[in-house]
Amino acid sequence: MTQKSTFLKDINFPSDLKKISEKDLPKVANEVRSEMIDAVSQTGGHLGAGLGVVELTVALHYIFDTPNDKLIWDVGHQSYPHKILTGRKDKIRTLRQGNGLSGFTKRTESEYDPFGAAHSSTSISSALGIAEANKLENKFSNVIAVIGDGAISAGMAYEAMNNAGASKTKMIVILNDNDMSIAKPVGAMRTYLAKLLTGKIYFSFRETIKLITSAFSKRFSAKAGKAEDFLRSAFTGGTMFNSLGFYYVGPIDGHDLSTLIPILKNARDSNHEGPIMIHIKTQKGKGYSYAEKAKDHYHGVSKFNVDTGEQNKSGSNLPSYTKVFANTLVKHAKKDSKIVGITAAMPGGTGMDIFGKEFPKRMFDVGIAEQHAVTFAAGMATEGYKPYTAIYSTFLQRAYDQVVHDVAIQSLPVRFAIDRAGLVGADGSTHAGSFDITYLSTLPNFIVMAASDEAELVKMINTSVDINDRPSAIRYPRGVGVGVELPSIEEKVEIGKGRIIQNGNQVCLLNLGTRLEECKLAVEHLKQKGVSTTIVDARFAKPLDEELIVKCAREHEILVSIEEGSIGGFGSHVKNLLAERGIFDKGLKFRSMCLPDKFIEQNTPEKMYEIAGLNASQISEKILDILFNKNSIKVVKN
Repeated sequence: MTQKSTFLKDINFPSDLKKISEKDLPKVANEVRSEMIDAVSQTGGHLGAGLGVVELTVALHYIFDTPNDKLIWDVGHQSYPHKILTGRKDKIRTLRQGNGLSGFTKRTESEYDPFGAAHSSTSISSALGIAEANKLENKFSNVIAVIGDGAISAGMAYEAMNNAGASKTKMIVILNDNDMSIAKPVGAMRTYLAKLLTGKIYFSFRETIKLITSAFSKRFSAKAGKAEDFLRSAFTGGTMFNSLGFYYVGPIDGHDLSTLIPILKNARDSNHEGPIMIHIKTQKGKGYSYAEKAKDHYHGVSKFNVDTGEQNKSGSNLPSYTKVFANTLVKHAKKDSKIVGITAAMPGGTGMDIFGKEFPKRMFDVGIAEQHAVTFAAGMATEGYKPYTAIYSTFLQRAYDQVVHDVAIQSLPVRFAIDRAGLVGADGSTHAGSFDITYLSTLPNFIVMAASDEAELVKMINTSVDINDRPSAIRYPRGVGVGVELPSIEEKVEIGKGRIIQNGNQVCLLNLGTRLEECKLAVEHLKQKGVSTTIVDARFAKPLDEELIVKCAREHEILVSIEEGSIGGFGSHVKNLLAERGIFDKGLKFRSMCLPDKFIEQNTPEKMYEIAGLNASQISEKILDILFNKNSIKVVKN
């Protein structure tokens, strides 16, 4: 806790907040903001979004009866102030650490988190589901969803709004607009009208109109309804939200508690049937000058100095996989005008911002719309273009139907650059790239590559440029490479062919991806135990290098596959191949080392891989156990 706290030191739960005078709430907000800045400076995390909703968070917990009233935050980047006010203040400096608080909302963490988040655009759907369940149970608690202007642009949010408007179920959606302007504010009068139009007088007037018009013909009723809509549009500017069935109010100043409090009260107490949309304008990074001035408003930060805003930089001078991908693609795009880049609201995270600087007309950021991104890429591929669709592994999950139906079935040469493959650290299980090997390798005619280091990544990109008859994917992790020299853009790999790193005669480690360095360390330990080991960099999860795998299986006593993916991926395909070839009949000992069948919570990547049982010592232990303790079962403790 920061030393300047006057009110916050006595606030542990929203019930404590309600004891404070309304006139003192701005001071509470300032203390929450200061506490959040200090905490994130020590842990790193998502700062800008939370700073922008401090006043809103205070107002919501002051007005509504949480956790009986359900408050749902979309994505969860902005939930740190919410955590401070809901019993987690004393643990706020454990954010995104092992055994600490999640960087997102999480049901198992607190009863004040009714729905877990991390991927965007889910809040309205989940809130409507809760509201409908309440209706069935005759519960009268409020349900509030807070969604950002970026998240509301996604298709899922519109599907939810369409359903909510038609259902006539009461719920409140707060649109936190911190970037775009859906409707232009016009000063103090706008605030006054927002208050007026959420007030009991106006809601009562609407109910009166309904009662009067119901006694007349449907034709008259329809005309009266249109007249009322026309009058409201004259006051509020009219929006598409009205057409979707929402009672729209705004935009209002989201940092002005004297405005927020009465409007939220009116929305809470209204008898309006159907969803209400309250549109607030906020400033991302509000209240911390360095965040306000920064281009990204300190969306995601490492640990930093509060007084100077200076972030702690990584000590490594090695290039990140993301930059290696982007820079290599730029080199190819200079020679091939058909190469285009596509991303879904993550140009910086995927390196597509680098590509976009060089080729602004050939880079397409489609927003938070992974489904659209994939089918958009498929459309471009039909016209002879070479789309590189750069999406995090965890986010590509959202577009799996499009990958299957629009790309794979039509065998279109969309190239997927799958960033953040494997375990990613502080963002935890929601952002881990655990499943892409499995969900892509099941698809006929798909090429799935996994780079073992940054040089291999370059070669795979080089290879993908000329794959024009089917879809392909290259997976690579977050973070920096191992420091190998990068090859030219002319050097390629043969599709479906692995490579032998070193030869042995007892054990073969069949590695896919960046566990290769751990395999090398494991082999050094095995060598000290007198074990002769072969290391193979498989390169391809699909198509498998069947000739090499079968050869290794026949020439070694033990074959172990290793991958940074879930059960059902590379190892499963290898096992199926060996079974079909009858290799097991000849006594081969085969094991598959992959991510365990559970979600691994946030920690350092090193600790997460230890929990997964995929570090060097665990690989060597596995081999020694098979060789010398054949009947034992090794259990890796978390």
